[in-house]
Amino acid sequence: MKHLELVWILWPSFLVAALANALFFTVFDPQDLIAFGEPVGAGRIAVYSAGFFAFWLVAAASAALSRFLQKTSTQINS
Repeated sequence: MKHLELVWILWPSFLVAALANALFFTVFDPQDLIAFGEPVGAGRIAVYSAGFFAFWLVAAASAALSRFLQKTSTQINS
C-alpha cells in the first residue's frame, strides 16, 4: 500500500474517531463504565485514550474497506 493511500485512510478516520470520542464521552462518564461485569479501574485519561484508539481502529477499518472496494479487479490483481 502506498503512503498516500495510508493518508487517505488514516486522516479521515482520525477525524471521525475524534468526533466519535467527543460524542461518546459527552454522554458517558468514564468512571461509570463497566467492562466484563466490573467497573473500569483505569483513570479518565486512560479510558479517553483507549476509547479514542478503539474508535480510530473501527473508523480506519471502515475507510480501508471503502478504499479496497473502490479499486478495480485489475488494480487488485496487479
